Amino acid sequence: MRKEVFVREQGVPEDLEYDAYDAGALHVLAVREDGVPLGTGRLLYGAEVAAEKTGGDPSVGSLGRLAVTREARGLGVGVALVRAIEEAAHARGLAAVDLHAQTQALGFYERLGYAAYGPEELEAGIPHRSMRRSL
Repeated sequence: MRKEVFVREQGVPEDLEYDAYDAGALHVLAVREDGVPLGTGRLLYGAEVAAEKTGGDPSVGSLGRLAVTREARGLGVGVALVRAIEEAAHARGLAAVDLHAQTQALGFYERLGYAAYGPEELEAGIPHRSMRRSL
Protein backbone atom coordinates (compact mmCIF):
# COMPACT_ATOMS: atom_id res chain seq x y z
CA MET A 1 0.00 0.00 0.00
CA ARG A 2 2.82 2.45 0.80
CA LYS A 3 4.29 1.61 -2.59
CA GLU A 4 0.97 2.43 -4.27
CA VAL A 5 0.56 5.78 -2.50
CA PHE A 6 4.07 7.09 -2.03
CA VAL A 7 6.09 5.49 -4.82
CA ARG A 8 3.52 5.27 -7.63
CA GLU A 9 1.25 8.25 -6.88
CA GLN A 10 3.75 10.69 -5.39
CA GLY A 11 6.97 9.61 -7.08
CA VAL A 12 8.96 8.91 -3.91
CA PRO A 13 11.96 6.72 -4.77
CA GLU A 14 11.35 3.22 -3.42
CA ASP A 15 14.75 3.11 -1.72
CA LEU A 16 13.71 6.16 0.36
CA GLU A 17 10.24 4.84 1.20
CA TYR A 18 11.43 1.67 2.90
CA ASP A 19 14.04 2.14 5.59
CA ALA A 20 15.82 0.40 8.45
CA TYR A 21 13.12 1.59 10.90
CA ASP A 22 10.42 -0.59 9.33
CA ALA A 23 11.60 -3.77 11.05
CA GLY A 24 11.31 -2.33 14.57
CA ALA A 25 8.22 -0.17 14.02
CA LEU A 26 4.73 -0.82 15.22
CA HIS A 27 2.63 -0.98 12.04
CA VAL A 28 -1.14 -0.44 11.88
CA LEU A 29 -3.37 -1.53 9.04
CA ALA A 30 -6.97 -0.58 8.23
CA VAL A 31 -8.88 -3.16 6.19
CA ARG A 32 -12.35 -3.49 4.71
CA GLU A 33 -14.65 -6.22 6.03
CA ASP A 34 -13.52 -8.43 3.15
CA GLY A 35 -9.86 -8.01 4.13
CA VAL A 36 -8.83 -5.52 1.44
CA PRO A 37 -6.29 -3.04 2.86
CA LEU A 38 -7.39 0.61 2.99
CA GLY A 39 -4.60 2.33 4.87
CA THR A 40 -1.49 1.93 6.95
CA GLY A 41 0.86 3.85 9.22
CA ARG A 42 3.65 3.22 11.68
CA LEU A 43 4.88 4.30 15.10
CA LEU A 44 8.57 4.60 15.89
CA TYR A 45 9.63 4.90 19.52
CA GLY A 46 12.51 4.24 21.89
CA ALA A 47 15.92 5.69 22.62
CA GLU A 48 17.44 4.74 19.25
CA VAL A 49 14.62 6.42 17.36
CA ALA A 50 14.61 9.48 19.63
CA ALA A 51 18.13 10.49 18.66
CA GLU A 52 17.17 10.73 15.00
CA LYS A 53 13.43 11.38 14.82
CA THR A 54 12.21 13.27 17.90
CA GLY A 55 14.97 15.66 18.86
CA GLY A 56 16.48 13.23 21.35
CA ASP A 57 13.37 12.89 23.53
CA PRO A 58 12.55 9.20 24.19
CA SER A 59 9.12 10.18 25.58
CA VAL A 60 8.04 11.26 22.07
CA GLY A 61 7.01 8.77 19.40
CA SER A 62 7.20 9.33 15.67
CA LEU A 63 4.11 8.74 13.53
CA GLY A 64 4.95 8.14 9.91
CA ARG A 65 4.30 6.52 6.58
CA LEU A 66 0.57 7.20 6.87
CA ALA A 67 -0.96 6.09 3.58
CA VAL A 68 -4.60 5.69 2.59
CA THR A 69 -5.66 4.18 -0.71
CA ARG A 70 -7.33 6.49 -3.19
CA GLU A 71 -10.66 4.64 -2.83
CA ALA A 72 -10.68 5.09 0.95
CA ARG A 73 -9.81 8.78 1.13
CA GLY A 74 -12.49 10.91 2.76
CA LEU A 75 -13.97 7.95 4.65
CA GLY A 76 -12.24 8.57 7.99
CA VAL A 77 -9.58 5.89 7.50
CA GLY A 78 -6.71 8.34 8.02
CA VAL A 79 -8.26 9.67 11.24
CA ALA A 80 -8.76 6.13 12.54
CA LEU A 81 -5.15 5.22 11.75
CA VAL A 82 -3.78 8.33 13.48
CA ARG A 83 -5.90 7.66 16.58
CA ALA A 84 -4.82 4.00 16.67
CA ILE A 85 -1.16 5.04 16.49
CA GLU A 86 -1.72 7.60 19.25
CA GLU A 87 -3.38 4.94 21.43
CA ALA A 88 -0.42 2.63 20.86
CA ALA A 89 1.97 5.45 21.78
CA HIS A 90 0.02 6.21 24.96
CA ALA A 91 -0.03 2.50 25.88
CA ARG A 92 3.77 2.53 25.63
CA GLY A 93 4.01 5.48 28.02
CA LEU A 94 4.85 8.12 25.45
CA ALA A 95 3.92 11.73 26.24
CA ALA A 96 3.61 13.04 22.68
CA VAL A 97 3.72 12.09 19.01
CA ASP A 98 5.75 13.89 16.35
CA LEU A 99 5.34 13.60 12.60
CA HIS A 100 6.63 15.16 9.40
CA ALA A 101 3.56 16.15 7.40
CA GLN A 102 3.47 16.95 3.74
CA THR A 103 2.47 20.60 3.67
CA GLN A 104 -0.69 19.76 1.72
CA ALA A 105 -1.76 17.60 4.72
CA LEU A 106 -1.16 20.20 7.46
CA GLY A 107 -4.87 20.97 7.80
CA PHE A 108 -5.70 17.28 8.28
CA TYR A 109 -3.26 16.97 11.18
CA GLU A 110 -4.20 20.34 12.66
CA ARG A 111 -7.82 19.15 12.88
CA LEU A 112 -6.51 16.19 14.90
CA GLY A 113 -4.73 18.46 17.39
CA TYR A 114 -1.23 18.62 15.94
CA ALA A 115 0.71 21.88 15.87
CA ALA A 116 3.36 22.68 13.28
CA TYR A 117 6.82 23.85 14.33
CA GLY A 118 10.12 24.55 12.66
CA PRO A 119 10.84 25.41 9.04
CA GLU A 120 9.47 23.76 5.93
CA GLU A 121 11.88 21.11 4.65
CA LEU A 122 12.03 18.95 1.55
CA GLU A 123 11.77 15.18 2.01
CA ALA A 124 11.97 13.12 -1.17
CA GLY A 125 11.39 16.38 -3.05
CA ILE A 126 8.08 17.05 -1.22
CA PRO A 127 7.67 20.00 1.21
CA HIS A 128 7.09 18.88 4.82
CA ARG A 129 6.67 20.49 8.26
CA SER A 130 7.27 18.96 11.66
CA MET A 131 4.20 18.66 13.88
CA ARG A 132 3.55 17.47 17.44
CA ARG A 133 0.58 16.52 19.61
CA SER A 134 0.75 15.90 23.34
CA LEU A 135 -1.07 12.80 24.50
